[in-house]
Amino acid sequence: MFATFKTAWKITELRSKMLFTLLIILIYRLGAQLPVPYISSSALESFNQATTGSIFTYLNILSGDAFGKATLFALSVSPYITASIVIQLLTVAIPALQRMSKDGEEGKKKITAITRYTTVGLALVTAYGYMKVMQSYGMLVSGVTWFGKVIIVACYCAGSAIIMWLAEKINDHGIGNGISMILFANIVSRVPALLGQVWGMVFTGATTFAGFKFTGLLLAILSIGLTLAITVFIVWFTESERRIPILYAKRVVGRKMYGGQSSNLPLKLNMSGVMPVIFASSIVSLPATIASFFPNSKFASFINSVFNYNGWLYLIIYLALIVVFAYFYILISFDPVEVANNIQKSGGSIPGIRTGRPTILYIKKILNRITLIGAIFLCFIAGLPMLINIINGLINPNSTTFAGIAFGGNSLLIVVGVAIETVHDLEAQVAMRSYGKAQTKGIFG
Repeated sequence: MFATFKTAWKITELRSKMLFTLLIILIYRLGAQLPVPYISSSALESFNQATTGSIFTYLNILSGDAFGKATLFALSVSPYITASIVIQLLTVAIPALQRMSKDGEEGKKKITAITRYTTVGLALVTAYGYMKVMQSYGMLVSGVTWFGKVIIVACYCAGSAIIMWLAEKINDHGIGNGISMILFANIVSRVPALLGQVWGMVFTGATTFAGFKFTGLLLAILSIGLTLAITVFIVWFTESERRIPILYAKRVVGRKMYGGQSSNLPLKLNMSGVMPVIFASSIVSLPATIASFFPNSKFASFINSVFNYNGWLYLIIYLALIVVFAYFYILISFDPVEVANNIQKSGGSIPGIRTGRPTILYIKKILNRITLIGAIFLCFIAGLPMLINIINGLINPNSTTFAGIAFGGNSLLIVVGVAIETVHDLEAQVAMRSYGKAQTKGIFG
Protein backbone atom coordinates (compact mmCIF):
# COMPACT_ATOMS: atom_id res chain seq x y z
CA MET A 1 0.00 0.00 0.00
CA PHE A 2 2.74 2.47 0.93
CA ALA A 3 4.66 1.54 -2.22
CA THR A 4 1.56 2.42 -4.27
CA PHE A 5 1.28 5.86 -2.64
CA LYS A 6 5.02 6.41 -3.13
CA THR A 7 4.79 5.55 -6.83
CA ALA A 8 1.66 7.68 -7.31
CA TRP A 9 3.30 10.62 -5.57
CA LYS A 10 6.04 10.68 -8.22
CA ILE A 11 3.44 11.21 -10.98
CA THR A 12 2.59 14.90 -11.20
CA GLU A 13 -1.06 14.44 -12.13
CA LEU A 14 -1.75 11.89 -9.39
CA ARG A 15 0.13 13.98 -6.85
CA SER A 16 -2.14 16.92 -7.69
CA LYS A 17 -5.21 14.71 -7.22
CA MET A 18 -3.96 13.44 -3.87
CA LEU A 19 -3.23 16.96 -2.64
CA PHE A 20 -6.62 18.14 -3.87
CA THR A 21 -8.35 15.32 -1.95
CA LEU A 22 -6.42 16.23 1.22
CA LEU A 23 -7.38 19.88 0.75
CA ILE A 24 -11.08 19.01 0.46
CA ILE A 25 -10.88 16.82 3.57
CA LEU A 26 -9.16 19.66 5.44
CA ILE A 27 -11.91 22.08 4.39
CA TYR A 28 -14.50 19.57 5.56
CA ARG A 29 -12.84 19.12 8.94
CA LEU A 30 -12.71 22.89 9.38
CA GLY A 31 -16.42 23.12 8.60
CA ALA A 32 -17.08 20.36 11.15
CA GLN A 33 -15.70 22.72 13.82
CA LEU A 34 -17.68 25.85 12.86
CA PRO A 35 -20.37 26.68 15.44
CA VAL A 36 -23.94 27.46 14.47
CA PRO A 37 -25.70 30.56 15.89
CA TYR A 38 -28.16 30.30 18.80
CA ILE A 39 -26.68 27.00 20.08
CA SER A 40 -25.80 26.85 23.79
CA SER A 41 -22.34 25.30 24.12
CA SER A 42 -22.85 24.68 27.85
CA ALA A 43 -25.80 22.36 27.10
CA LEU A 44 -23.92 20.26 24.53
CA GLU A 45 -22.22 18.12 27.17
CA SER A 46 -25.50 17.23 28.87
CA PHE A 47 -26.99 16.38 25.48
CA ASN A 48 -24.15 13.99 24.64
CA GLN A 49 -24.42 12.33 28.04
CA ALA A 50 -28.18 11.94 27.71
CA THR A 51 -27.95 10.41 24.22
CA THR A 52 -25.03 8.06 24.97
CA GLY A 53 -25.94 4.55 23.88
CA SER A 54 -28.56 5.67 21.36
CA ILE A 55 -28.43 5.85 17.58
CA PHE A 56 -27.18 9.42 18.01
CA THR A 57 -23.86 7.94 19.20
CA TYR A 58 -23.43 6.27 15.83
CA LEU A 59 -24.43 9.43 13.96
CA ASN A 60 -21.79 11.26 15.97
CA ILE A 61 -19.18 8.68 14.93
CA LEU A 62 -20.07 9.02 11.24
CA SER A 63 -19.96 12.82 11.46
CA GLY A 64 -16.58 12.94 13.21
CA ASP A 65 -18.03 14.44 16.43
CA ALA A 66 -19.76 17.21 14.46
CA PHE A 67 -23.21 15.89 15.45
CA GLY A 68 -22.40 15.99 19.17
CA LYS A 69 -20.92 19.47 18.87
CA ALA A 70 -23.88 20.75 16.80
CA THR A 71 -21.53 22.37 14.29
CA LEU A 72 -22.21 23.35 10.68
CA PHE A 73 -21.62 19.83 9.28
CA ALA A 74 -23.56 18.04 12.04
CA LEU A 75 -25.79 16.20 9.54
CA SER A 76 -22.67 14.88 7.77
CA VAL A 77 -23.24 12.77 4.63
CA SER A 78 -26.47 11.12 5.81
CA PRO A 79 -28.86 13.24 3.65
CA TYR A 80 -26.72 12.72 0.56
CA ILE A 81 -26.43 8.96 1.08
CA THR A 82 -30.16 8.60 1.74
CA ALA A 83 -30.97 10.66 -1.36
CA SER A 84 -28.63 8.51 -3.47
CA ILE A 85 -30.31 5.34 -2.21
CA VAL A 86 -33.79 6.70 -2.95
CA ILE A 87 -32.88 7.81 -6.47
CA GLN A 88 -31.14 4.52 -7.28
CA LEU A 89 -34.16 2.56 -6.08
CA LEU A 90 -36.48 4.75 -8.13
CA THR A 91 -34.21 4.33 -11.15
CA VAL A 92 -34.87 0.60 -11.05
CA ALA A 93 -38.62 1.03 -10.40
CA ILE A 94 -39.51 3.98 -12.67
CA PRO A 95 -38.98 3.42 -16.43
CA ALA A 96 -38.45 7.13 -17.15
CA LEU A 97 -35.56 7.33 -14.69
CA GLN A 98 -34.20 4.03 -15.97
CA ARG A 99 -34.09 5.37 -19.52
CA MET A 100 -32.49 8.56 -18.23
CA SER A 101 -29.74 6.59 -16.45
CA LYS A 102 -28.91 4.79 -19.71
CA ASP A 103 -28.86 7.99 -21.74
CA GLY A 104 -25.10 8.45 -21.54
CA GLU A 105 -23.43 11.47 -19.98
CA GLU A 106 -26.47 13.70 -20.42
CA GLY A 107 -28.72 11.30 -18.54
CA LYS A 108 -26.12 10.95 -15.78
CA LYS A 109 -26.12 14.72 -15.32
CA LYS A 110 -29.92 14.75 -14.97
CA ILE A 111 -29.81 11.94 -12.38
CA THR A 112 -27.13 13.85 -10.46
CA ALA A 113 -29.26 17.00 -10.49
CA ILE A 114 -32.29 15.09 -9.18
CA THR A 115 -30.11 13.59 -6.42
CA ARG A 116 -28.94 17.06 -5.43
CA TYR A 117 -32.48 18.41 -5.10
CA THR A 118 -33.50 15.34 -3.11
CA THR A 119 -30.50 15.83 -0.82
CA VAL A 120 -31.51 19.41 -0.09
CA GLY A 121 -35.09 18.33 0.66
CA LEU A 122 -33.98 15.56 3.01
CA ALA A 123 -31.46 17.88 4.65
CA LEU A 124 -34.23 20.40 5.28
CA VAL A 125 -36.42 17.79 6.99
CA THR A 126 -33.51 16.33 8.97
CA ALA A 127 -32.29 19.77 10.04
CA TYR A 128 -35.75 20.61 11.37
CA GLY A 129 -35.81 17.35 13.36
CA TYR A 130 -32.34 18.01 14.74
CA MET A 131 -33.38 21.51 15.77
CA LYS A 132 -36.42 20.07 17.61
CA VAL A 133 -34.16 17.60 19.44
CA MET A 134 -31.84 20.39 20.55
CA GLN A 135 -34.82 22.45 21.65
CA SER A 136 -36.18 19.58 23.76
CA TYR A 137 -32.78 19.16 25.46
CA GLY A 138 -32.43 22.90 26.11
CA MET A 139 -29.53 23.33 23.73
CA LEU A 140 -30.92 26.49 22.18
CA VAL A 141 -30.13 29.78 23.89
CA SER A 142 -33.02 31.25 25.81
CA GLY A 143 -35.37 33.56 23.96
CA VAL A 144 -34.75 32.20 20.46
CA THR A 145 -37.50 33.42 18.15
CA TRP A 146 -38.86 31.67 15.08
CA PHE A 147 -36.35 33.63 12.98
CA GLY A 148 -33.46 32.16 14.98
CA LYS A 149 -34.83 28.66 14.46
CA VAL A 150 -35.05 29.32 10.72
CA ILE A 151 -31.40 30.39 10.78
CA ILE A 152 -30.42 27.14 12.55
CA VAL A 153 -32.29 24.97 10.05
CA ALA A 154 -30.86 26.96 7.12
CA CYS A 155 -27.30 26.55 8.45
CA TYR A 156 -27.60 22.76 8.73
CA CYS A 157 -29.28 22.51 5.34
CA ALA A 158 -26.51 24.63 3.80
CA GLY A 159 -23.92 22.43 5.54
CA SER A 160 -25.34 19.33 3.88
CA ALA A 161 -25.29 21.04 0.49
CA ILE A 162 -21.64 22.04 1.00
CA ILE A 163 -20.73 18.45 1.95
CA MET A 164 -22.46 17.19 -1.20
CA TRP A 165 -20.50 19.71 -3.27
CA LEU A 166 -17.20 18.74 -1.62
CA ALA A 167 -17.86 15.03 -2.22
CA GLU A 168 -18.58 15.66 -5.91
CA LYS A 169 -15.38 17.68 -6.23
CA ILE A 170 -13.41 14.70 -4.92
CA ASN A 171 -15.18 12.49 -7.47
CA ASP A 172 -14.29 14.86 -10.30
CA HIS A 173 -10.76 16.00 -9.41
CA GLY A 174 -9.54 13.79 -6.56
CA ILE A 175 -8.81 10.21 -5.61
CA GLY A 176 -11.48 7.69 -4.59
CA ASN A 177 -15.18 8.10 -3.90
CA GLY A 178 -16.05 11.45 -2.34
CA ILE A 179 -18.61 10.23 0.20
CA SER A 180 -16.40 7.31 1.24
CA MET A 181 -13.38 9.59 1.69
CA ILE A 182 -15.35 11.98 3.89
CA LEU A 183 -16.65 9.10 6.02
CA PHE A 184 -13.09 7.76 6.24
CA ALA A 185 -11.82 11.15 7.45
CA ASN A 186 -14.63 11.41 10.02
CA ILE A 187 -13.92 8.02 11.56
CA VAL A 188 -10.13 8.41 11.49
CA SER A 189 -10.47 11.80 13.23
CA ARG A 190 -11.68 9.91 16.31
CA VAL A 191 -8.63 7.64 16.46
CA PRO A 192 -6.65 9.87 18.91
CA ALA A 193 -9.63 9.92 21.29
CA LEU A 194 -10.03 6.13 20.99
CA LEU A 195 -6.35 5.61 21.69
CA GLY A 196 -6.74 7.81 24.74
CA GLN A 197 -9.63 5.63 25.93
CA VAL A 198 -7.58 2.46 25.42
CA TRP A 199 -4.70 4.03 27.35
CA GLY A 200 -7.12 4.98 30.10
CA MET A 201 -8.26 1.34 30.35
CA VAL A 202 -4.80 0.35 31.53
CA PHE A 203 -5.22 2.36 34.72
CA THR A 204 -8.83 1.39 35.48
CA GLY A 205 -9.91 -1.35 37.85
CA ALA A 206 -11.74 -4.56 37.05
CA THR A 207 -14.64 -4.27 34.59
CA THR A 208 -17.50 -6.74 34.30
CA PHE A 209 -18.41 -7.64 30.73
CA ALA A 210 -20.65 -10.54 29.65
CA GLY A 211 -20.51 -11.96 33.15
CA PHE A 212 -16.68 -11.99 33.28
CA LYS A 213 -14.33 -9.65 35.09
CA PHE A 214 -11.46 -8.12 33.14
CA THR A 215 -8.63 -5.99 34.40
CA GLY A 216 -8.10 -2.74 32.58
CA LEU A 217 -4.80 -3.89 31.07
CA LEU A 218 -6.27 -7.17 29.83
CA LEU A 219 -9.26 -5.39 28.31
CA ALA A 220 -6.97 -2.94 26.50
CA ILE A 221 -4.82 -5.79 25.13
CA LEU A 222 -7.90 -7.72 24.01
CA SER A 223 -9.32 -4.62 22.30
CA ILE A 224 -6.12 -3.95 20.35
CA GLY A 225 -5.61 -7.62 19.46
CA LEU A 226 -9.19 -8.10 18.31
CA THR A 227 -9.04 -4.93 16.20
CA LEU A 228 -5.84 -6.05 14.46
CA ALA A 229 -7.21 -9.57 13.88
CA ILE A 230 -10.46 -8.27 12.37
CA THR A 231 -8.52 -5.82 10.20
CA VAL A 232 -6.37 -8.63 8.78
CA PHE A 233 -9.49 -10.73 8.18
CA ILE A 234 -11.24 -7.85 6.37
CA VAL A 235 -8.22 -7.25 4.13
CA TRP A 236 -7.87 -10.98 3.33
CA PHE A 237 -11.55 -11.43 2.51
CA THR A 238 -11.78 -8.22 0.50
CA GLU A 239 -8.83 -9.27 -1.65
CA SER A 240 -10.22 -12.80 -2.20
CA GLU A 241 -11.88 -13.56 -5.51
CA ARG A 242 -13.63 -16.30 -7.46
CA ARG A 243 -12.09 -16.79 -10.89
CA ILE A 244 -14.21 -18.12 -13.74
CA PRO A 245 -11.94 -19.74 -16.38
CA ILE A 246 -12.30 -18.53 -19.97
CA LEU A 247 -10.87 -20.19 -23.09
CA TYR A 248 -10.38 -18.29 -26.34
CA ALA A 249 -10.81 -20.20 -29.60
CA LYS A 250 -8.00 -20.33 -32.14
CA ARG A 251 -8.51 -18.40 -35.35
CA VAL A 252 -6.30 -17.85 -38.37
CA VAL A 253 -5.92 -14.38 -39.85
CA GLY A 254 -3.71 -14.47 -42.92
CA ARG A 255 -0.62 -16.45 -41.99
CA LYS A 256 -0.93 -15.79 -38.27
CA MET A 257 -2.87 -17.70 -35.66
CA TYR A 258 -4.59 -15.80 -32.85
CA GLY A 259 -6.30 -17.01 -29.69
CA GLY A 260 -5.98 -20.39 -28.10
CA GLN A 261 -5.16 -18.76 -24.78
CA SER A 262 -6.78 -19.23 -21.40
CA SER A 263 -7.78 -16.42 -19.08
CA ASN A 264 -10.25 -15.89 -16.24
CA LEU A 265 -13.01 -13.59 -15.10
CA PRO A 266 -12.18 -12.47 -11.53
CA LEU A 267 -15.14 -11.81 -9.25
CA LYS A 268 -14.41 -10.34 -5.81
CA LEU A 269 -16.07 -12.15 -2.91
CA ASN A 270 -17.01 -8.74 -1.54
CA MET A 271 -17.85 -6.97 -4.79
CA SER A 272 -20.12 -4.41 -3.14
CA GLY A 273 -17.40 -3.20 -0.77
CA VAL A 274 -18.57 -1.08 2.16
CA MET A 275 -21.53 0.52 0.37
CA PRO A 276 -24.17 -1.90 1.81
CA VAL A 277 -22.98 -1.04 5.33
CA ILE A 278 -23.11 2.70 4.60
CA PHE A 279 -26.55 2.44 3.00
CA ALA A 280 -27.95 0.23 5.79
CA SER A 281 -26.58 2.55 8.47
CA SER A 282 -28.32 5.53 6.90
CA ILE A 283 -31.67 3.76 6.51
CA VAL A 284 -31.65 2.18 9.98
CA SER A 285 -31.16 5.60 11.56
CA LEU A 286 -34.36 6.97 9.99
CA PRO A 287 -36.71 5.87 12.84
CA ALA A 288 -34.64 7.81 15.36
CA THR A 289 -34.61 10.80 13.02
CA ILE A 290 -38.39 10.68 12.59
CA ALA A 291 -38.87 10.24 16.34
CA SER A 292 -36.80 13.38 16.88
CA PHE A 293 -39.62 15.39 15.29
CA PHE A 294 -41.78 14.55 18.32
CA PRO A 295 -39.52 14.91 21.38
CA ASN A 296 -40.93 13.91 24.77
CA SER A 297 -43.77 12.02 23.07
CA LYS A 298 -44.82 8.39 23.50
CA PHE A 299 -43.78 7.66 19.94
CA ALA A 300 -40.23 8.95 20.59
CA SER A 301 -40.03 6.94 23.82
CA PHE A 302 -41.18 3.79 21.97
CA ILE A 303 -38.56 4.23 19.24
CA ASN A 304 -35.77 4.96 21.71
CA SER A 305 -36.65 2.00 23.93
CA VAL A 306 -37.36 -0.62 21.24
CA PHE A 307 -35.38 0.52 18.20
CA ASN A 308 -31.91 1.06 19.64
CA TYR A 309 -28.57 -0.60 19.04
CA ASN A 310 -28.94 -2.75 22.18
CA GLY A 311 -32.16 -4.32 20.88
CA TRP A 312 -32.78 -7.38 18.74
CA LEU A 313 -35.09 -5.50 16.38
CA TYR A 314 -32.39 -3.00 15.45
CA LEU A 315 -29.86 -5.78 14.85
CA ILE A 316 -32.22 -7.91 12.73
CA ILE A 317 -33.35 -5.01 10.54
CA TYR A 318 -29.80 -3.75 10.19
CA LEU A 319 -28.44 -7.13 9.04
CA ALA A 320 -31.40 -7.65 6.69
CA LEU A 321 -30.73 -4.27 5.09
CA ILE A 322 -27.07 -5.15 4.60
CA VAL A 323 -28.08 -8.29 2.67
CA VAL A 324 -30.67 -6.40 0.61
CA PHE A 325 -28.28 -3.60 -0.32
CA ALA A 326 -25.50 -6.08 -1.12
CA TYR A 327 -27.70 -7.64 -3.82
CA PHE A 328 -29.05 -4.26 -4.90
CA TYR A 329 -25.58 -2.77 -5.33
CA ILE A 330 -24.48 -5.73 -7.48
CA LEU A 331 -27.69 -5.40 -9.50
CA ILE A 332 -26.88 -1.83 -10.52
CA SER A 333 -23.09 -2.19 -10.84
CA PHE A 334 -22.59 -5.55 -12.59
CA ASP A 335 -24.43 -6.71 -15.71
CA PRO A 336 -23.98 -10.46 -16.45
CA VAL A 337 -25.58 -10.03 -19.88
CA GLU A 338 -23.03 -7.44 -20.95
CA VAL A 339 -20.15 -9.52 -19.57
CA ALA A 340 -21.34 -12.65 -21.38
CA ASN A 341 -21.73 -10.72 -24.65
CA ASN A 342 -18.21 -9.28 -24.34
CA ILE A 343 -16.79 -12.78 -23.78
CA GLN A 344 -18.62 -14.09 -26.85
CA LYS A 345 -17.54 -11.14 -29.04
CA SER A 346 -13.89 -11.70 -28.13
CA GLY A 347 -14.16 -15.37 -29.11
CA GLY A 348 -14.07 -16.71 -25.57
CA SER A 349 -16.18 -19.22 -23.71
CA ILE A 350 -16.44 -20.81 -20.29
CA PRO A 351 -15.34 -24.50 -20.38
CA GLY A 352 -18.36 -26.78 -20.32
CA ILE A 353 -20.82 -23.89 -20.79
CA ARG A 354 -22.34 -22.94 -24.13
CA THR A 355 -22.20 -19.32 -25.23
CA GLY A 356 -25.26 -17.12 -25.07
CA ARG A 357 -27.98 -17.59 -22.48
CA PRO A 358 -26.30 -20.58 -20.70
CA THR A 359 -23.25 -18.38 -20.07
CA ILE A 360 -25.45 -15.60 -18.70
CA LEU A 361 -27.26 -17.99 -16.35
CA TYR A 362 -23.97 -19.51 -15.20
CA ILE A 363 -22.45 -16.10 -14.39
CA LYS A 364 -25.66 -15.10 -12.57
CA LYS A 365 -25.55 -18.29 -10.49
CA ILE A 366 -21.92 -17.70 -9.49
CA LEU A 367 -22.65 -14.03 -8.84
CA ASN A 368 -25.59 -14.81 -6.54
CA ARG A 369 -23.48 -17.20 -4.50
CA ILE A 370 -20.61 -14.74 -4.23
CA THR A 371 -22.97 -11.91 -3.23
CA LEU A 372 -24.47 -14.08 -0.49
CA ILE A 373 -21.00 -14.92 0.85
CA GLY A 374 -20.06 -11.23 0.77
CA ALA A 375 -23.28 -10.24 2.53
CA ILE A 376 -22.67 -12.84 5.26
CA PHE A 377 -19.16 -11.46 5.71
CA LEU A 378 -20.47 -7.91 6.08
CA CYS A 379 -23.16 -9.07 8.53
CA PHE A 380 -20.55 -10.90 10.58
CA ILE A 381 -18.17 -7.95 10.87
CA ALA A 382 -20.87 -5.33 11.44
CA GLY A 383 -23.28 -7.43 13.50
CA LEU A 384 -21.02 -9.49 15.78
CA PRO A 385 -19.96 -6.54 17.98
CA MET A 386 -23.62 -5.52 18.38
CA LEU A 387 -24.55 -9.12 19.23
CA ILE A 388 -21.84 -9.22 21.91
CA ASN A 389 -23.20 -6.03 23.44
CA ILE A 390 -26.76 -7.38 23.44
CA ILE A 391 -25.68 -10.66 25.07
CA ASN A 392 -23.70 -8.69 27.61
CA GLY A 393 -26.82 -6.73 28.54
CA LEU A 394 -28.90 -9.90 28.86
CA ILE A 395 -26.38 -11.73 31.07
CA ASN A 396 -25.76 -8.82 33.37
CA PRO A 397 -27.98 -5.75 32.90
CA ASN A 398 -25.83 -3.81 35.37
CA SER A 399 -22.58 -4.46 33.53
CA THR A 400 -20.82 -1.89 31.39
CA THR A 401 -22.27 -1.20 27.94
CA PHE A 402 -19.70 -0.21 25.34
CA ALA A 403 -21.09 1.86 22.49
CA GLY A 404 -17.64 1.76 20.88
CA ILE A 405 -17.83 -2.03 20.66
CA ALA A 406 -21.31 -1.96 19.14
CA PHE A 407 -20.31 0.40 16.36
CA GLY A 408 -16.66 -0.67 16.05
CA GLY A 409 -17.35 -3.25 13.35
CA ASN A 410 -19.10 -0.70 11.11
CA SER A 411 -16.32 1.84 11.54
CA LEU A 412 -13.59 -0.71 10.90
CA LEU A 413 -15.34 -1.97 7.75
CA ILE A 414 -15.64 1.55 6.38
CA VAL A 415 -12.05 2.54 7.17
CA VAL A 416 -10.41 -0.64 5.83
CA GLY A 417 -12.78 -0.86 2.84
CA VAL A 418 -12.21 2.74 1.78
CA ALA A 419 -8.44 2.36 2.21
CA ILE A 420 -8.38 -0.75 -0.01
CA GLU A 421 -10.61 0.84 -2.67
CA THR A 422 -8.43 3.97 -2.72
CA VAL A 423 -5.25 1.91 -3.13
CA HIS A 424 -6.82 -0.05 -6.00
CA ASP A 425 -7.92 3.20 -7.63
CA LEU A 426 -4.38 4.55 -7.39
CA GLU A 427 -2.90 1.30 -8.74
CA ALA A 428 -5.23 1.43 -11.73
CA GLN A 429 -4.35 5.03 -12.50
CA VAL A 430 -0.62 4.38 -12.08
CA ALA A 431 -0.84 1.38 -14.42
CA MET A 432 -2.83 3.36 -16.98
CA ARG A 433 -0.32 6.20 -17.04
CA SER A 434 2.65 3.82 -17.13
CA TYR A 435 1.08 2.01 -20.10
CA GLY A 436 0.41 5.31 -21.88
CA LYS A 437 4.00 6.40 -21.28
CA ALA A 438 5.34 3.11 -22.63
CA GLN A 439 3.14 3.43 -25.74
CA THR A 440 4.41 6.97 -26.34
CA LYS A 441 8.02 5.83 -26.08
CA GLY A 442 7.29 2.99 -28.47
CA ILE A 443 5.88 5.35 -31.11
CA PHE A 444 8.28 8.29 -30.83
CA GLY A 445 11.28 6.63 -29.21
